[in-house]
Amino acid sequence: MTTGKKVVTIIVVVAIVVLAALAYYSYFFVFGEGVKAGELNYVVKKGYVFKTYEGKLIQSGLQSKAVGNIQNNEFEFSISDKAVADSMMQHSGKFYELHYKEYNHSLPWRGFSVFVVDSIISVRDLPVAVAR
Repeated sequence: MTTGKKVVTIIVVVAIVVLAALAYYSYFFVFGEGVKAGELNYVVKKGYVFKTYEGKLIQSGLQSKAVGNIQNNEFEFSISDKAVADSMMQHSGKFYELHYKEYNHSLPWRGFSVFVVDSIISVRDLPVAVAR
């Protein structure tokens, strides 16, 4: 093998490794993990080619870092596990604590959101408001 072919081979191998590392970082690296709590608004299965489970959690309270602004307290997420999605569909409107993973980008077969719920920590009924 000539020196020119060795250089081209090394460049190609390095380029493939760099592209693979970028793809992993962009789509598979877990950027963050956490827990969100609130009232489950809905869970749906949708998509044209890849059917994924999507949901929305309404978090309680109004809060804002800037005066005069209201922060959006809706947490939109995808669900990775069919069993978790089915359980959530059966108990819509209850108070949930959900564990999620945050990715840098979404994938069509993983869902529309970068937030992917992978487990339910707790479920309970909403407190009943007492009228005075």
